[in-house]
Amino acid sequence: MIQPHYIVFANEKGGTGKSTTAVHTAVALAASGHNVAALDLDSRQRTMTRYLENRDATIRRLSVDLPQARYKVLDDQTPEGLEAELRELAEGADVVVIDTPGRDDPVARAAILRADTLVTPMNDSFVDLDLIGQVHPENYKITRPSFYAELIWTSRTQRAKHTGKSVDWVVLRNRLQHIESHNLRRVGAALDELARRVGFRVIPGLGERVIYRELFPKGLTLLDYQQLGEVGIGHITARQELREMIAGLGIPEPGAQEPLAAAG
Repeated sequence: MIQPHYIVFANEKGGTGKSTTAVHTAVALAASGHNVAALDLDSRQRTMTRYLENRDATIRRLSVDLPQARYKVLDDQTPEGLEAELRELAEGADVVVIDTPGRDDPVARAAILRADTLVTPMNDSFVDLDLIGQVHPENYKITRPSFYAELIWTSRTQRAKHTGKSVDWVVLRNRLQHIESHNLRRVGAALDELARRVGFRVIPGLGERVIYRELFPKGLTLLDYQQLGEVGIGHITARQELREMIAGLGIPEPGAQEPLAAAG
């Protein structure tokens, strides 16, 4: 039996593109040959689930074969319910994508403990940076990691103690501006400093583009080239951003996961 690779998208702030990024990651990995399962922990908003349901509807309506992930919403909002759901959903999968709600709760914390790759999307601003680190108001240097960074640090330590495995924490800079600015450089410098202190990687994510909102009703992604209709330079650039983001996550190739240890 193969141990799936768990990718957990977590951020306590809203509006960072977390669910959109989670969907694009799940579909992109399915397109590359992975058997992907997706679990939506936000039983109220269900953004990832609605996106993938729209995708299923498009597949049926157009009678096309598009790469897709198996998906469910977590109804039993307890850590025990999460474990039970994952045992069932992860069967046969080599990648499990988990989208957490934009809040701190016991279920989200339990999911973070599962992560092999923990992805924290953030917009390129000091408002979002405050989630993981506080900066000095004059020189913009990091003064201290935030509560959230300390929470992730504790979770990673617990996981290492219990499983002997490390967690790859990736901070995803979504909605990067394409014009260089003082703010962009300051946020980048602060992130680099915090990454050295706390221990995460920083990679570019998805830009601020209207196309991502337009794709939602049909459940399409930027990889669904034939279904996108008229494709402009913006689509091509955005698709390249997506491919670079997926490569930056460094998910093991299909079949490269470690087998589960045999029961003693």
